[in-house]
Formats: sequence, structure tokens, C-alpha cells
Amino acid sequence: MLQIDHVHFYVEDAQRWRDWFVNCLGFQVVNDGIFHHQKSLHTCTEIVKSGSVYFLLSSAILDISPVAEFLRQYPPGVADVAFAVEDVEALTAKAISNGATVLEPVQDAVLYKYAKIAAWGGFNHTLITRKKVKKAEGEKIIHAPIMAIDHLVLNVEVGELENAINWYQKIFDFQAQQSFNIKTDRSGLHSQVMISPHGNIQLPINEPASPNSQIQEFLDVNRGAGIQHIALRTLDLVDAIAHFRAAGLSFLSVPENYYSQLQKRYKFSLSPQELQAIAHQEILVDWHEDAPQGQLLLQIFSQPIFPQPTFFFEFIERRFLAQGFGEGNFQALFQAMESEQIKRGFVIN
Repeated sequence: MLQIDHVHFYVEDAQRWRDWFVNCLGFQVVNDGIFHHQKSLHTCTEIVKSGSVYFLLSSAILDISPVAEFLRQYPPGVADVAFAVEDVEALTAKAISNGATVLEPVQDAVLYKYAKIAAWGGFNHTLITRKKVKKAEGEKIIHAPIMAIDHLVLNVEVGELENAINWYQKIFDFQAQQSFNIKTDRSGLHSQVMISPHGNIQLPINEPASPNSQIQEFLDVNRGAGIQHIALRTLDLVDAIAHFRAAGLSFLSVPENYYSQLQKRYKFSLSPQELQAIAHQEILVDWHEDAPQGQLLLQIFSQPIFPQPTFFFEFIERRFLAQGFGEGNFQALFQAMESEQIKRGFVIN
């Protein structure tokens, strides 16, 4: 069964980012051998976790580090999305037969077997078959504000959307779900949601629909395709965002008329107290009008976490298993992102 094992960030200072995830987002530091193959003399790797989310954070000690090579070509960001797979040998062979580039052939470590294939732009997929259940020894069990990865979003160049869709279908058996064509007065994008066979991984893939799209800005600054954001799921978004704000994390602002328009939507069900708490944290709310009462999707988007306007986090709460990606918020979200582009001096005609 395919699922996300971990996400690997290449950064300039792994220890600084370890502390950031701990102090800002409430992650725990992991100290065990489940990722032993990442330890080396030329690369510093720190590991943090929250719920089922494992992030590896690597920075270069020496110039020969793959992190140093990555950062010479790309800004800091996601270098690898690792998938836990049932049979790494079989999947690697399938990837090769479908034209994938193998960066590391199958390796047999103590607790797992793994291989690595090139994906899109500067990021890769490590494929891992673990011999034992992943368990970190000696961890303290604490309240985790982040429970799981809800979805990851991949941005690709103009004309590459169909190729990316086919690639994930052929190699990983992903299936296409919703597709979106989002357009404002100034810019737009095309998006196709891909979902793994058992639904454990949701991967929307975007391509720009205009030269001034925020997707194109990402591609320009990132110098190619890559993971634009990761959505992290929480059980109480209002409380989590209050803590993240207090710790210094900045978020996109909501357009001024957003909440007055929200109350006019069919089947609006929030109490005045809930709406006030949600509005205070500038959280977006969405629901499908044919869904059962109470099924709400709450979401909010951080500002880019690195100096470059590339990677950011989304935080999401799905009440009563609410589905979708906040389609009702796309217009408000794009307006907010365009506003930030203008502040950065990015020309939007």
C-alpha cells in the first residue's frame, strides 16, 4: 500500500530549521536509526515528527554534499518525497520500464530497502520498503498539533501537466480525480488532482495558465518544477493557528469582504461564536452544498517560509470527513496571493 514515508527538505542550516519546526509548529525531535542511511560526514541531517508526519532537514557540511549541489541550482525546499511501498524491487523495475531515471538502485539497509528515482525539476522520490514498523525509541508522547499530511502540491512548467499526470499514472498507479481551471482578472492556473490507489496520497499538480500566474512566479524563482506546498492536517485549526501565530508564523490575509460573503452562501452553518473565532485567525471555510450538515473544510495558508517566494504550508481541518480542497475559496486565495505578488514587485498586468 503506497503512502508517504517522509519528506526531505534541503536547507542552509538543518539545526536552525529543526528548532523552527519544534518551537513554531510543535514537532518533536527524532533520534533513532530509522533513517540511518542519511547520516554522513558531508551532510547534517535532523529529523522531526508530528503525528504521522516525518520531515528530514539536511544542510551541507562540505561542498561535496548533495545538499550543496542542490542549493547551487535551486532555493531551499523539498528535495525528496519518500513513498513507503510494499516491494521496492518490483516498483523500481516498473519505474525503469516506464522511463524513470534511477538515481540510486535498490539498497539493502538494516531496517529497510530503498531506491531513489528522479521526479520533476530538482526533487526526487525515494522508494522504501521497511522490514519493521517505523517506531522511534524513547520518544515522549505529547499532544501533536499536526496529525498527518493531507496533500502535497506539485507545480510544473507550461505544457508539462499532461506528462506529469501520465508519469504518476504509469509508475505509481495514481488516478486522476477533480480538475480545476482557476482564473482571475489577472492570472490563472490549470490543476489536476491525482490520488494513489488506496487514497493515502493526494497530489494536485498545477501548471500556469498565464505568464504572471503565481505558479509561474514559483517556477521562475524555484528555477523549475517542484513542491509548492504541503497541507498539514490538524484536529483543531483555530487553536493550532493561534499557537503558530504566537510563535511568529505569518499567514496570507483574507480579502476584506470574505466573511460577509461567506455568510450569504447556501447552508452556512457556523454559529456567531465559531465565525468570530475563525475570522479572528483569518481562516478560510468551505463546504459542498450537497454534503451533510457540519461537513466543513477549514484551511489557511502560510507566507513562504524561506526567503524566496516558493515553498509554504497549508494547514487544514476536515470536520466530519469533509472532502475537497477548498474550491469555494479559490477566488479569495488567488486574490490574496496576487496581493502578495504585487507587494513583492512581481508585475501583474
